[in-house]
Amino acid sequence: MNLPSFSPQPLVSALACTALLCSAGAVAAQEGASRIARVTVYPGSATVERVAKVGAGARSLTLACLPATLDPQSLQISADAGVRVGEFNVLTEDRDVASACASPLDGRIRELEDQIAAVRAESGALQLVDSYLKGVASGSAGEAASGGRALPATPAQISATADVLRKSGQDALARAHQLKRRQEALELALKPLAAERDRVASQRTRVVSVTINLATERDAELRLSYQVRGPGWQPSYRATLDTPKASVQLDRLALVAQNSGEDWSNVQLTLSTGQPHRATQGRLPRPWTLDVAPPPQLAAKAMSMAPASPAPAMRERGNAVPETMPSFDVSTLDKGFATEFAVPQRITVPSNGQRVTLALGTQQAAAHLLTRTAPGVEEAAYLVAEIAPPPGVWPPGAVGLYRDGAFVGTGRLDFNASAASTPGAAPTTSLSFGRDELVLVRAEAPQDMTRTTGLTGSRTERQTRRSYQVENRHKTSIDLQVLHATPVSRNEKIEVESRYQPQPTSLAWNQQQGTIAWQQPLAAGATAQFGAEHTIRYPKDIELLERP
Repeated sequence: MNLPSFSPQPLVSALACTALLCSAGAVAAQEGASRIARVTVYPGSATVERVAKVGAGARSLTLACLPATLDPQSLQISADAGVRVGEFNVLTEDRDVASACASPLDGRIRELEDQIAAVRAESGALQLVDSYLKGVASGSAGEAASGGRALPATPAQISATADVLRKSGQDALARAHQLKRRQEALELALKPLAAERDRVASQRTRVVSVTINLATERDAELRLSYQVRGPGWQPSYRATLDTPKASVQLDRLALVAQNSGEDWSNVQLTLSTGQPHRATQGRLPRPWTLDVAPPPQLAAKAMSMAPASPAPAMRERGNAVPETMPSFDVSTLDKGFATEFAVPQRITVPSNGQRVTLALGTQQAAAHLLTRTAPGVEEAAYLVAEIAPPPGVWPPGAVGLYRDGAFVGTGRLDFNASAASTPGAAPTTSLSFGRDELVLVRAEAPQDMTRTTGLTGSRTERQTRRSYQVENRHKTSIDLQVLHATPVSRNEKIEVESRYQPQPTSLAWNQQQGTIAWQQPLAAGATAQFGAEHTIRYPKDIELLERP
C-alpha cells in the first residue's frame, strides 16, 4: 500500500478549533478507543500517556472526551514503526454539546432510575392485589362473579377461602415491605450520584478532542502524551521505633490526589519531584537608575493620572473560572534535580480529589537513642532517636511516630535539616517518640540577685542561677541530654559571664548560639545534677531589652 507523504510543514496550532477533515476517498476518521497507560505525577501537575489502537489503512484518528485541564502546548504524539503522523488539531467544547462525552455517572444513574421504576411498578401491582383481596374478604368479589347474588357457602368453603386470603395477604404484605426497603436503598444510592452530576453540570464542564492526521499500512498503536494541571502528591512516612533493638523501621508513603476530569484506572504511576511548569529562565537584574524625586504634589498628581490596571478577571481571556484543584505544600520537594518514585503495582486514582495513600517500600535504620530534657522550659524528658538516612532519596515530609507498636504522635522527617545547621556534617534527623515517664526531671527555684557596682554605682550587675536534677528510674543506663538557654549579648555595652557545673558538652547546640547541652550516660537508678550561673553587667542608665 502506498502511504501518503507529509510535508515538513509546521503542525497545526494546538489552539485551533476547526475539525480536521479527510480528503474525498480517504478512509473515514476513526474514534479512538484509548486507555491511560502511564501517569507521572509532579507537584501540582501530571503527565498522562494514552494508548490507542490504529486500524490498517486509517487516515485519521480522533481521541475525544479528554479533560479540559489538558495543556495543548504539552501535546506529544508518537506511534509504532510504519505509522506516519501528520498534523493534529485540538477542539474544546462543552461536555453537553459533545454527544459522545456523556458523564460516566449518567449510565449508573439511568440504571438506578430503571430499578426504582421497576420497584414502583411492582408495588403498584401489589396494591391492586391488596384491593382485590379486600373485596373478596368483604364478599364483593363473590357477588360480582354471581351477577350480584351472594352464593351460599359451606363451612368448609369458608375455612378454605379464609386460609387462601390469609396466605395471600401475608405474602403481599411481606413483598410490599421488601419493595419499600429496596426502593429506599436505591434512592439512597442515587442521591449522591445525582448531586455530583448536577455539580458538574452547573460548572459547564468542558472537554477536549484531539484529531490526528496519519497514515498506516497495518494495525498499530499510537501514544498521546499531555500535561494536566491540578494533580499532586506529597511524601509521607511512618516511623516505628523498636526500643530494645535500637532500630527504626521507616515506611515510605505517598499521598496522591487529582481532580483533572478523568479517572486514572489501573495505571502505571510514577511520582516525581520535578517542576515542569517552573520558569525555564532565571530572573535578570533590573537597571539601577538614579533620578531626582519630584515634589510631593507632582508625584501625587502623576499617580492619579496613571491608568488603572485591569482587574485580574479582565487580564484573562474568556470568562471561564477554573475548578479548584487539590493543593499540596510541596515546595520542600524541589532540591534541584528531579527524583522519581515508580510505584510497582498498578494504581487507580479517581478524579474527585480523594487522597490515595501509596506504600513505596520499607527500610530499617539503626538509631542512637537518647533522653532529652529542657528543665528550664518543662520538667519532662523525651525519648529521641537519631538516625542516618537509609539508601535512596528521602524528601522531607510528615511522619507518623510509633514506639514499640503504639502510636505516640506525628512529626517531620527531614534529613537535610542537620546538614543545613551543621555545614559539613553527615545528614541525620532526630525523631521524638514521646515522653519517658521513667526519667524524673526537677528544676529548682531560680536564684536571682541584682546590685549596683562601680565607684559611683554607675553599673548594674545581675546574677542568676539555675539548677536541675535528673533521676533515671530505668533498669538500664540511658544517654542523657540536658538543654539550657544561656544569655547572649547583642550589644558591646552588655557583658555576660557564664559558669557551668559540670562543663557542657556543647556551647552551641545544633549551631544555635545561646543553647548549651550537657550529654552524658546516666546509670540505672542514678541521679545527676546540673547548674548554670550567669552574671550580666551593663550601664545603669540603659534599659535592658531581654527576650528569654
